[in-house]
Amino acid sequence: MDQLVRAIAKDAPVKAVAISGTALVERARQIHDTWPVATAALGRLLLAASMIGNSLKEENGSVTLRVKGNGPLGTVLAVSDSQGNVRGYVQNPGVDIPRKAPGKLDVGAAVGPDGSLTVIKDIGLKEPYVGSIQLVGGEIAEDVAAYFVESEQIPTACALGVLVAPDQTVQAAGGYLIQLLPGAEDDVITAIEQGIARVGAVSAQLDRGLGPEELLREVLSQFQLEILETQPVEYRCYCSRERVSRALISMGRQELESLIREQDSAELTCQFCDKVYHFSRADLEALLREATS
Repeated sequence: MDQLVRAIAKDAPVKAVAISGTALVERARQIHDTWPVATAALGRLLLAASMIGNSLKEENGSVTLRVKGNGPLGTVLAVSDSQGNVRGYVQNPGVDIPRKAPGKLDVGAAVGPDGSLTVIKDIGLKEPYVGSIQLVGGEIAEDVAAYFVESEQIPTACALGVLVAPDQTVQAAGGYLIQLLPGAEDDVITAIEQGIARVGAVSAQLDRGLGPEELLREVLSQFQLEILETQPVEYRCYCSRERVSRALISMGRQELESLIREQDSAELTCQFCDKVYHFSRADLEALLREATS
């Protein structure tokens, strides 16, 4: 079962969160039929969105991460609810590019080095909070860390890993976010950097069986950790026929009339879970009456 673990250091101004998300990334791969480098890119963004979304205080809040680079993948998007359940898509799932090294997917080249990471936080206010930065390199983890430093002034270390098996399924996926709170001294930063360097690639640690709590304890071994929360997370889409109907109504009377006139029916596919919703002429006429009234 995929899990997210949130912790603080009792002896330093440090907070951290880690996730194991093999099942949710594999679910995304199955839904979108992604090739390995697209699986890795989308998986990393889903993992990051889950960890950020879970930190929202607003119960019905959500966070959207959108990576738009100049590489062949196009837009990669992930949305998390306030529990850390996620959904997402990649614009071009069937991308294949040369490996960086044997077994090393080149996510940065697939995303593209030029572009932006946009973070949209909806916490129940009139307008959502929107922050955007230029991509650091398109590998996603360092882009997420850079976003927190640039947009929220929070020194952050982020590691994300998706290990794709030879049969293209997801073998292991997870990551962590470590953030410094005000008052962190240089020795705290040094200790975190040493832990990150010692643990190395996060996907390899997950593949050898480490869970999110063990991962945090390994990286932050020089601190006394207090686990605040352990939360199950999953790939979860909130689409429904009612929501799709509302979207059709919101198109307005003229658009609906031309849809009935030109196509006689409509099929809409959810971009997050690929579920297809069919609307007959009678269904569309009923929606048109609703839109008119």
